[in-house]
Amino acid sequence: MANFILIGLCIIAGILFRKSKSLPKDAHKGINAWIIYIALPATSFKYLPHIAWTKDLFFPVFAPICVWLLGWLFVTIYAKFSKVSRTTSGGLKLVSSLSNTSFIGFPLIIAYFSEKEIATAIICDQITFALLSTIGIIVAIRSSQQQKLSANLVLKKVLTFPPLLGCVLALTLPHFFNLSPFDALFDKLSGTVGPLALFSIGLQLKFGGWFSEIKHISFVLLYKLILAPLSILMIALILGISGMIARITIFEMAMPTLLTAGLVADQYNLNPKVSNLVVGMGILLSFITTGVWWLILTQTNLF
Repeated sequence: MANFILIGLCIIAGILFRKSKSLPKDAHKGINAWIIYIALPATSFKYLPHIAWTKDLFFPVFAPICVWLLGWLFVTIYAKFSKVSRTTSGGLKLVSSLSNTSFIGFPLIIAYFSEKEIATAIICDQITFALLSTIGIIVAIRSSQQQKLSANLVLKKVLTFPPLLGCVLALTLPHFFNLSPFDALFDKLSGTVGPLALFSIGLQLKFGGWFSEIKHISFVLLYKLILAPLSILMIALILGISGMIARITIFEMAMPTLLTAGLVADQYNLNPKVSNLVVGMGILLSFITTGVWWLILTQTNLF
């Protein structure tokens, strides 16, 4: 119960601070910088060195890629029949296919399951950010034509992304150095992810003008919150994958849109109004849909 209270308290606090204008307009950028450059890499160092790697962990690697591919196909078909612009189509591809596996995913996994299951969630998270940093940027550039697409640009985006670097270092450094004296530090730093991420989300949540874009919003959220996790659940059943790793992976794919995907859509002018509304409304609705998915994953005999 305390975890759910914390989630609500942090988001509501962010909303109230934004409405009262007690903080600078771009205060969330500073908070996000702490999370991305400090807290998320520390989370990788806290959990990844202690993971017992098995073949089952290929599933959380595969799932975000599958959700991206299906989302890309889903939006491509929708864009063709709805005759939306190239920029709108690009924005919808970004916000339909990338899950908020850390900012929302980590706190909800702690609330619904336990903190130790974040180890599996980190794998989903790193693959998601890798997708955004590579194919996501490619889609954004091709849809906007604001920058010339080049291998150097994509490589730079990938190699300078702190959470991804933290993941790589957390997997390699323990083989050469004893990092156990820093475990308490990593624990304290990673503990800031949940509250600060939720507070940042509250600072950014906006819902104005949603009704005029309801067609695009409902289409994307149908896929992101229902069809995407359902597709991963079906794949798990077909392949005979079960257990907690499968549950956490499916639960992570049920998360709303990655906040950074909305920021990229805004940066490349890919109909930022629709993209930001999808992010905001997806977060709101996900507190209902993730509860339903938790019931499906834990209260049925599927797993």
